[in-house]
Amino acid sequence: MNQVIQRLLVAFNDHDLEAAAALFHEWYNSVQPAHPARAFVGRAQMHTNWAAIFAGIPDFHAEVLRSVDDGNTTWSEWTWVGTRTDGQPFDMRGVTIFEIEDGFITGGRLYMEELEREDVGIAQAVQTLTGRLPDQPTGPMD
Repeated sequence: MNQVIQRLLVAFNDHDLEAAAALFHEWYNSVQPAHPARAFVGRAQMHTNWAAIFAGIPDFHAEVLRSVDDGNTTWSEWTWVGTRTDGQPFDMRGVTIFEIEDGFITGGRLYMEELEREDVGIAQAVQTLTGRLPDQPTGPMD
């Protein structure tokens, strides 16, 4: 695992906001392609966001399931769990794609989503997405 990602994981699990923020470049550029309005620029906004996360989820815990480096890009699969101060469970899973230069995270594409609480099978999910219930398969694909 990339050393910066390893240090970020440790800082998150220690709830060490200053150590986590120090890993991000001053002009860090964050985008969430599935949620375009959530984009922001700057370490200060990252700091503000994670201060709220640590305050709202006092038992926040992160795990990196897999991580792959490709030049200055690191792809990591994360699980973020905990219990919100209102007693509701917090459970997010997904992938981050971080650009890392000179020991700083300079950019991020986050594909983190809340875990579904309902048992929605694939047929219902396809129907919700397309408006059409898929036909039932007749046998294995050749």
